[in-house]
Amino acid sequence: IVLAIIGTVAIGAVSLVVLSEPGRREGLNLVIGKEDFSNLRGGTYIGTYTGTKDSFRNANVQVTVSQGKVSKIKVTAGLLAGRKQLIKIRAGQSINDLLGRVIAAQSLQVDTISGATISSKIHLKAAENALEKAHAK
Repeated sequence: IVLAIIGTVAIGAVSLVVLSEPGRREGLNLVIGKEDFSNLRGGTYIGTYTGTKDSFRNANVQVTVSQGKVSKIKVTAGLLAGRKQLIKIRAGQSINDLLGRVIAAQSLQVDTISGATISSKIHLKAAENALEKAHAK
């Protein structure tokens, strides 16, 4: 009975890894654009990342622009939404720390969290999509 349980758990774990591989590969290959932070309209903008291979890693962020600068980024939907964005996910860092680097640098070209590259890129891509809406016309 114990061996049957262990076998079932092992098969389930392997299946999960195999089924989620396309989504992981998609997230890992995301390219974050060099968004221009110099001409942003004030306001609050929602950005979304929606995977095409699976929806496990989808994320929404809310970006606040004040006086032409990004002043706040909040995760509003996804696995790390709300207070979960404060949870240390790797190397003592949280998605909130990553988004804080974006605010400090006024750039999306920041280091991702080592060991959480896919989560980092997904949230950066969602922020990029929000910032595209913030460009002054």
